[in-house]
Amino acid sequence: MKHSIIKAVAGLEDTAKSTVRYAIVIVLLWIGGLKFFNYEADGITPFVANSPFMSFFYNAPQEYAQHINKEGEYVAENRQWHRNNNTYGFSAGLGVFLIGAGILIALHRKAPLLSMAGSMLVFLMTLGTLSFLLTTPESWVSNLGDSDYGFPFLSARGRLVVKDLVILGGTLITMSQSAQYYLKQNKSVIN
Repeated sequence: MKHSIIKAVAGLEDTAKSTVRYAIVIVLLWIGGLKFFNYEADGITPFVANSPFMSFFYNAPQEYAQHINKEGEYVAENRQWHRNNNTYGFSAGLGVFLIGAGILIALHRKAPLLSMAGSMLVFLMTLGTLSFLLTTPESWVSNLGDSDYGFPFLSARGRLVVKDLVILGGTLITMSQSAQYYLKQNKSVIN
């Protein structure tokens, strides 16, 4: 009984790889689609505004803290500031990127090189996302009187970011799998 369970689990590798691939695709399509909504764009503002690699996308990144909207909150002045700041334009562009990358990764069997390229792009993107742990003060619990603050105490935003480690690892799997599939399909051309 024990060995049959172990054999069954050992045989899950191909299913596991496909599950990782399509989980990444779903996450990219879903989160990419949400980037077209104001609440999602508002939520990424601290990350973008504090990033030395992305803050240039905003017109006034240093002013973001005065214009933060909580999820579900509508403050007309803040929304107007975000429009003027290019918060929503940047978020929509990011949404197009995420959806495009998700589609590329999904094309594994039809276009393995494009799928591999999509995985590479997402791998690089997750490195950028993980850099937010270093650049965004809101990634860590603030010192508001409790003894648990700063590193290693991740805030809600920090917990959201650290999950990208899983996507980073997953894209290595999907990237490798697509490259292997391409090589297998083109064996006669390569030799």
